[in-house]
Amino acid sequence: MAGQVLALLALWLFYPLQLFPSLGDVFRALGDLITSQGLLQELWASLLTAFQALGIATVLALFLSYLTALPFFRPLAFAASKLRYLTLTGLTFFMALLLSSGHQVKLSVLVFGATVYLVTGMTRVILSTTQEELDHARTLGLGEWGSFWQVVVRGKLADMLEVVRQNFAIIWTLITLVETLYQSEGGIGLLLYKQNRYLHLDGVVAIQLVILAVGVAQDYGFEALRKAFFPYAELGKM
Repeated sequence: MAGQVLALLALWLFYPLQLFPSLGDVFRALGDLITSQGLLQELWASLLTAFQALGIATVLALFLSYLTALPFFRPLAFAASKLRYLTLTGLTFFMALLLSSGHQVKLSVLVFGATVYLVTGMTRVILSTTQEELDHARTLGLGEWGSFWQVVVRGKLADMLEVVRQNFAIIWTLITLVETLYQSEGGIGLLLYKQNRYLHLDGVVAIQLVILAVGVAQDYGFEALRKAFFPYAELGKM
């Protein structure tokens, strides 16, 4: 993969497209963003908000998803997953009426946006549990709740972490929007908005590349956590 990235950078350096700024301009803009516009501080603020929203959303999604093991609660998770079609423009208006601070509104929008996508993936994981898996656990003398704990809860944690990894990107998509609407706390989304507003295309590309790099690093980080805590997870797929 590193070879392909270097090849793309070389093409960008020696054969720049008229639509995009040159690689040199992007690096100069990146240096200016870091030294004079607080890019690293804004990125850190966005990261803290993103991980806070992800933590809350993951807990809520796990709770709703595990309830689907009981048929009575499956319509609840089904309804929650369908809420992902709601537009955020209307949601931010109602949340602004209900909540007292911009941070609470911003966090609530991110939590809602992440939760409805996480519930969709996590519910699919829970419902993929086969009757044979549960019957096998019962033959080991675990009982109903013991079988549920070992097969559905503990047995699916690796898959749940994979769902979180895959859906973390939605928070980065939303955070640039909410940081633009609620500017008091700054953030990389607000910085991106300002660069776009004043047509600083080199700065826009530089910030987008930073977000892309952070996202790729997070992907590898989640994959490393999965391999460290659930080394057995891939055995059944080989």
